[in-house]
Amino acid sequence: MPITILKQSHALAGLQDEGAVARPLSAPTATTRGRPVELEGSGNNRSGIWECTPGRFERQLANAEVMHILTGACSFTPTGGETLQITAGDTLFFPAHTTGVWDIKETLRKVYVVMAQD
Repeated sequence: MPITILKQSHALAGLQDEGAVARPLSAPTATTRGRPVELEGSGNNRSGIWECTPGRFERQLANAEVMHILTGACSFTPTGGETLQITAGDTLFFPAHTTGVWDIKETLRKVYVVMAQD
């Protein structure tokens, strides 16, 4: 089983354009780039590096997700909850079906693992 190393992932070049966020709440619309990382033996879980430019948008992912913020700053307001301030170095654990609003203040880059739904 090969081990993948992304050296200095906070500054990794060559991320692929993934377009605008699906549910924008601001103009200009935030855009995303990423690099998926195939992880042998992870089943239908997905992982990789993801980056987003400033803007506000609704979280649309129904899956549970673990993320570690590499660069940037933002806030997330869960539906019915209080706003959480998030900065580089923070690690987040989102339960499945978490909804709310992202407000990216400085271009954000994260390592993520999205869990396959049962």
